[in-house]
Amino acid sequence: MEGINKALDQLIFGLDIGTRSVVGTVGYMEMDRFHVIAHSVKEHETRAMQDGQIHDIQKVGETIGWVCHELERQLGGRKLTKVCIAAAGRVLKTVTVHVEMEHDEELPINSDDVYSLDSLGIEKAYEIIRSEENQMSFYCVGYTVVKYYMNDYEIQNLEGHRAKKIGADVLGTFLPNDVVDGLYAAVELANLEVASLTLEPIAAMNVAIPEQYRLLNIALVDVGAGTSDICITKDGSIIAYGMIPYAGDELTETIVHECLVEFKVAEEIKRAALQEEEIHYVDIMGLEQTISPEKVRSLFADAEDRITKEIADKIVELNGGKSVSAVFVVGGGGKVTGFTDKLADYLGISRQRVALRGKEVLGNVDFDVEGVEKDPLVVTPIGICTNHFAQKNNFIFVQMNEVRIKLYDNGHLSVVDAAVHTGFPNEDLFAKRGKELVFTVNGVTRMIRGERGEAAVITINGRPADLHSNIQANDVIEIKASTAGMPAKAQLSQLREYREELKFMIDGKEMRCPKVATVNGKLVTGSYEIQENDDISIPSYNTVRILMEYLDLLPEQYCLRINGRKAALEEAVYENCQIEIMELDHEEEETENWEEEEVKESEEEIKEEIQEGNSIHILVNDTPVELKNKENYTFVDIFDFYPFDTSQLGGDKLITKINGRDCTYFDRLEDGDSAELYWLNNDERN
Repeated sequence: MEGINKALDQLIFGLDIGTRSVVGTVGYMEMDRFHVIAHSVKEHETRAMQDGQIHDIQKVGETIGWVCHELERQLGGRKLTKVCIAAAGRVLKTVTVHVEMEHDEELPINSDDVYSLDSLGIEKAYEIIRSEENQMSFYCVGYTVVKYYMNDYEIQNLEGHRAKKIGADVLGTFLPNDVVDGLYAAVELANLEVASLTLEPIAAMNVAIPEQYRLLNIALVDVGAGTSDICITKDGSIIAYGMIPYAGDELTETIVHECLVEFKVAEEIKRAALQEEEIHYVDIMGLEQTISPEKVRSLFADAEDRITKEIADKIVELNGGKSVSAVFVVGGGGKVTGFTDKLADYLGISRQRVALRGKEVLGNVDFDVEGVEKDPLVVTPIGICTNHFAQKNNFIFVQMNEVRIKLYDNGHLSVVDAAVHTGFPNEDLFAKRGKELVFTVNGVTRMIRGERGEAAVITINGRPADLHSNIQANDVIEIKASTAGMPAKAQLSQLREYREELKFMIDGKEMRCPKVATVNGKLVTGSYEIQENDDISIPSYNTVRILMEYLDLLPEQYCLRINGRKAALEEAVYENCQIEIMELDHEEEETENWEEEEVKESEEEIKEEIQEGNSIHILVNDTPVELKNKENYTFVDIFDFYPFDTSQLGGDKLITKINGRDCTYFDRLEDGDSAELYWLNNDERN
């Protein structure tokens, strides 16, 4: 009781709410040592908890209340009102995803791009977890980027590089909402208030692996009753959490079947097998039996083998596909003979590097209470207490856009964590570009990006902040969505192909001439505003006519010789051609005019010959008729060659047909067709 008198206001009540039992510890810190002054353990009377999940809140609340009263008794009646608890690592869900972001061109990578990529990975991992767990809600308790990629090549740090495509392998870890909510509900039933909440593997880590060891790549394995929880450190921080659904109960159940005993008796046999004395028990038939520790261990050897291999495989998976440097084991399940040796063998590391942590890691813990030993079983409850003093890795409440949310505080929470947890759209966090402009130039697709908009406006407690700003408990965060920039726009004159002028050698001097462009087949100027899906043609040549217009030369007065040959007006003129400007004299002009007249007369003669020769023969109302003097004929041409009075009505309706089918006056007639033309009265239709 002396410790209580020294630190009445500094007592910490830690509660390890496990699958098999509830363990309560009360103590205080003095300098760098933790003093345990009360300790109590109570096993669940029913299967109120399974695999770390509370199934019967009422029953668990009653067990917590029993432990609390026992601790109060040990404290001489001192009332306990606040408690530190831990969520079971065995219900953590971990998934690794690959995500990519791609641009149309190489761009510099900044911190926002990296955060956006990380967030994309967390969102994808979260959706996978939800789809696998029937759309349950989860907390993201941490994530680790296993690898970054730049243009499909692995790289350690993306920031500062230029890339067209970046990617990442992201390992996300999540905790079901109902696990935390169930813990809070059970604690409240015992009339207690949660002072802090952490994760069990982190609580164990705080005791089993000191801060200075965490620069090393080490795994902590907490082998409990229902599952084995895994925590991995590297470079001074925790990089991954995980679990496998196998632990001490697997071994116990083997004994149940082999020895024909109930579960509690099998558990006693398993614990007794740690000693070297023969074990006596009574089976379900009421018969007294005796078994050696060696025989018991042989019964669950296969199960132990399977569990250690599963743990080793999970460690390698969480550690990015490779083994760790060392493993520390806590929890009762790891005390089984041969457990650490088998785990080392499956990890491919020395057996000396896999060790059971208990007494040796509790050097700074004093037990001022009788009947409690320094054992791997008490590592987690001690860690829950000492974690409170560090004030790390707790669940905190913040307000995000007027919504109160609960976040897992991993020691470096930022605004982006709150945004991801609330499902704030990732695209609304970062500046959005306006709509791009897509078109083709000389058959090649071209795209101009829209302007970048404004990034999200963020405040914390009314003060300006950004996505990387740290957040703390009870912060009020406001995020106004980012905006899109102006859509892309461009004039024809901005295109490189248009700006590059053509160079010609004209009369021995270099001269530059602008290009001529068409859009969707129409001639346009450089001020034309490019539209979506425009088909732009900017040829790398001019015609003689265009070049002469640029040189202010009239075709009636001048002509051009290209590389020593007189060129026609529509002939193409390419760069670096030798061009001569020639003035037309009168005689040459007359000759050309005469030649043009000759051509015209010839064309008229040819046309006339075509008209005299292009006649067709058809039948009109079974009468042969010749249609002539035209290149093509339609039904209306019949009236020029067939006697039919159209000056007055001969009936109610004029019927026109070609080859038995109704037609119009402008339907085509071909040689050999049979046409009908007659009046029809209404009474004849019936």
